[in-house]
Amino acid sequence: MTNPLYDALIAPHAGNSATFLECDDGSQLRYDAFVRRAAQMAHVLVAAGVTPGDRVVVQAPKLADTIALYAGSVQAGAVYLPLNTAYTEAELEYFVSDAQPKLIVCDAKDESAINAIASKVGAKVHTLCGSNGSLSVTANALPEAFETVQRDPDDLASLLYTSGTTGRSKGAMLSHRNLLSNAEVLTELWQISDDDRLIHALPIFHTHGLFVAMNTALLSGASVRFMEKFDLDTVLGALPTASLMMGVPTFYTRLLSDERFSKPTVANMRLFISGSAPLLAETHVAFEDRTGHRILERYGMTETNMITSNPYDGDRIAGSVGYALPGTEVKITDTATGETCATGEIGVIEVRGDNVFQGYWQMPDKTAEELRDDGFFITGDLGTMAEDGRVSIVGRQKDLIIAGGYNIYPKEIEDVINDVPGVLESAVYGVPHPDFGESVVASIVLEDPALSTDAIVATVETKLARFKHPREYQTTDALPRNTMGKVQKNLLRDRHGN
Repeated sequence: MTNPLYDALIAPHAGNSATFLECDDGSQLRYDAFVRRAAQMAHVLVAAGVTPGDRVVVQAPKLADTIALYAGSVQAGAVYLPLNTAYTEAELEYFVSDAQPKLIVCDAKDESAINAIASKVGAKVHTLCGSNGSLSVTANALPEAFETVQRDPDDLASLLYTSGTTGRSKGAMLSHRNLLSNAEVLTELWQISDDDRLIHALPIFHTHGLFVAMNTALLSGASVRFMEKFDLDTVLGALPTASLMMGVPTFYTRLLSDERFSKPTVANMRLFISGSAPLLAETHVAFEDRTGHRILERYGMTETNMITSNPYDGDRIAGSVGYALPGTEVKITDTATGETCATGEIGVIEVRGDNVFQGYWQMPDKTAEELRDDGFFITGDLGTMAEDGRVSIVGRQKDLIIAGGYNIYPKEIEDVINDVPGVLESAVYGVPHPDFGESVVASIVLEDPALSTDAIVATVETKLARFKHPREYQTTDALPRNTMGKVQKNLLRDRHGN
């Protein structure tokens, strides 16, 4: 009997007494104990009526048992569906009604509200921990061995909903092959091994924290300093004995803001990885100046896992997301015709490979619209490809501004504004205009409160053609972001559309 993910990530650790998770409360979970705990979780799922292919919704805290529940879901042949713990009842109701899960696992404080939602689809509800009836307590009395359910490479292992910054959230169907192939490539490319100690401060309801970080750790046998969230003091305390860190740009800017973050602090570190949102060039430079390390930036999506990466050995260029991963094809195509663009031309990024998802849950028309017959997925991201294959992201196709018939790429304007001394960051977007179709607006976060808008305007006027100039500049204390640090331009458009 085979189960691709379980056989590769979990089963090999049955006799491994090395430490897997080190938690905030000082507790540790060995690999062999984790395998036994996963089996107990699989028994809980079966007892709750979960059968192979059933969806298990998990909106629960970041705990060792949450990872064991993921592993138990894989072993039982279920489809694991993690949800952001910040989602409201209304948002959760949409996901539950769409996914039609057999079981919902939640925090004890949310149980009554979730029971009302679950009753509409006939789902059972378990709290993760705490009370006597909780999943964790129930699992304690169950066998530590479970007969692994057979799964084929193309069977679903997870359902991840897109972040939903615009429009209706879509459920990306991810198979055993999708997740395992990506973990294998990344583990080899980034040279992750059982000698590594990973700082894990990411959420585990997202592909970055769950599939990139946890799957590569499980595949390699690395130990994980498992943090509930990013806390500056906690991360600084862990860095001297860690070798690897995966994070979002905010993690690195916060580290740079603290004078304790220095070369001696990171003397044992091997690699810093960043993703989920673009890393500013200034952050790259400041980080290297402070630590001697150059952050490795990579690029991926919910639907594809990781697509490209800057090299482990070789130049890590700011503003570039590197090269297509081994076994993954990337091309840049004309947004209108679908034809491959010439080198250096801006177009939409398309990707094909074992990492590309199976389609959108219950949305065949949307799947057909974005997944070509030849297997290429139209990402909706705009980018360029250099002659050597290096990819750079220009922005989202939906963020493209068309004013007076001209295509305007926000990132080009943002790069100019961000280079102005005294500017921390910016977001450029289009709002409706009666004559031009759209008008360009820039929202700017200042590092120097004394910096005048006139100084920014003057720089833009010397660097960019007039049709690209923002017609309005606004300063703000912070840009709105989602959980993974991506700027939510839809909120800015809603706020400033008039």
